[in-house]
Amino acid sequence: MSKQQIMLGNQAIARGAYEAGVKVSAAYPGTPSTEISENIINYKEIYAEWSPNEKVAMEVAIGASISGVRSLCSMKHVGVNVASDPLFTVSYIGVNGGLVLVAADDPGIYSSQNEQDSRMVARSAMVPVLEPSDSEEARVFTKKAYEISEKYDTPVILRTTTRLSHSQGVVNLEDRVEVADKPYERDMRKTVMMPACAIERHKFVEQRLKDLANDACDMDINKMEINDTSIGIISSGIPYQYVKEVLPNASVLKLGIVNPLPRKLIEEFASKVDKLYIVEELEPVIEEQVKSWGIKAIGKEIFTVQGEYSANMLRKAILGQELDLEKAAQVPNRPPILCPGCPHRSTFSVLKKLKIHAAGDIGCYTLGAVAPLNVIDTTVCMGASISTLHGMEKAKGREFIKDWVAVIGDSTFLHTGVNSLMNMVYNKGTGTVLILDNSTTGMTGHQEHAATGKTLMGEPTYPINIFNLCKAMGIENVYEVDAFDLDAMEKIIKQEVAREAVSVIICKSPCALLKSYVPKGKCIVDDEKCKKCGACLVPGCPAMTKKDGHIVIDETMCNGCGLCMSKCPFDAISLKKAGE
Repeated sequence: MSKQQIMLGNQAIARGAYEAGVKVSAAYPGTPSTEISENIINYKEIYAEWSPNEKVAMEVAIGASISGVRSLCSMKHVGVNVASDPLFTVSYIGVNGGLVLVAADDPGIYSSQNEQDSRMVARSAMVPVLEPSDSEEARVFTKKAYEISEKYDTPVILRTTTRLSHSQGVVNLEDRVEVADKPYERDMRKTVMMPACAIERHKFVEQRLKDLANDACDMDINKMEINDTSIGIISSGIPYQYVKEVLPNASVLKLGIVNPLPRKLIEEFASKVDKLYIVEELEPVIEEQVKSWGIKAIGKEIFTVQGEYSANMLRKAILGQELDLEKAAQVPNRPPILCPGCPHRSTFSVLKKLKIHAAGDIGCYTLGAVAPLNVIDTTVCMGASISTLHGMEKAKGREFIKDWVAVIGDSTFLHTGVNSLMNMVYNKGTGTVLILDNSTTGMTGHQEHAATGKTLMGEPTYPINIFNLCKAMGIENVYEVDAFDLDAMEKIIKQEVAREAVSVIICKSPCALLKSYVPKGKCIVDDEKCKKCGACLVPGCPAMTKKDGHIVIDETMCNGCGLCMSKCPFDAISLKKAGE
């Protein structure tokens, strides 16, 4: 009998990859996919890395596959956009060793800049998609994906969502299967996608999808549950769980493969039920295809295309039952805010004082857009801050950006910001770029990156020197400044925004939540000196409040960064060093 363990969906995917004999894993951290790689490193049989971005990670996995071993690539849904160039082409190339891409979607936009549906990308790329509905299926479907990958000569997408990634369930543990490496044989017609080869491989891909659609009708990952035939529901993934909770007696066709769809199986199921519903989060991917076959079904006319589904939503949409909100548990709102001691707050406080706008990027520092800092004006995607600023200058001239900077984190700069800065230099742009170097990939949970000096597997490595990298691009004006040295930062920012050239200011201070971070102590307010002016409250540190007219610092939250001390014009705040 196999052992059992309670696992997150992401842990189960890592376990499935291990059991499937995967030898190479590449990824870029992004919620909700990050824990896959963080758990894979527990299996020493697998080489695992953080790549600089998702495109590179995809290409690493492709290279491993071509060489003849099973490989895994994992990322969040917007990372699939970055990786789409190699993804669309490897669909034509196919595989040697099995190749699986985990695409973690984010219905509800809990930690993303959009709510796209990776199934639509997969349809365009002509890549099969499996979608598990619990942790055990996450493990099983990962293994199944490799079987399909090698049998049909195709990369396979394993689609997950935030709810699946971060929910726990019982998982059966099985032994690892050591899959023999496939021999590498040179085949230009298969692996060199120049036009003449691509034309022939496209024909192969079209036939592959037809074969898969037919064969999927007999795959055990699709399950037809015939009960009360007055209502039939087609569903997949996490929404299947809500269907079973709300309508336990309904007939259900649970799809494990959602691209290509098993048409014959769906037609058979539809013929058995009186009224057919299609329950899928986000876009009507299944619904539109089913209706195009002439099958009557109810879908997005009663279900939303926005946000995450729930059992209560289905009760209202299908049964007309309203949830009594007065009786439901009310969770207080917790607005996002930078942590106590965050160096980004210090940097933004200077920009706010100087009334400077910031073209923003993806990371913790995106929170600089909200009160009380209100500095970030734009956020598009990874690396876009620098390109956005450059576009503004080319559109409206130097005068328009005289009170603007681009703001980007160290990990994001290495992800795609390097290219944007290169473009600014090459196309004779001007502008000031602030690289907020907090020595980690912060928002996704403190992962290593190319400048930290450690790999995903914890091995020491050569750290990329961001200062030297910027200088190597030919940028003359590159500076490093302590993020908490407000005077020095203010002086340099004033100087550089006035300069008609490209300049880079690297604001350095480690994230206060890093395990290696040593708090300086605790900040203490002297009530006799304090004039209650509130200057220390302006940056919005959550450790500071005003109570009964007095400034209060919560010692359990304060780590002695000293920003409030720097802001106080009356020297009413002092630092009590650790151990004193």
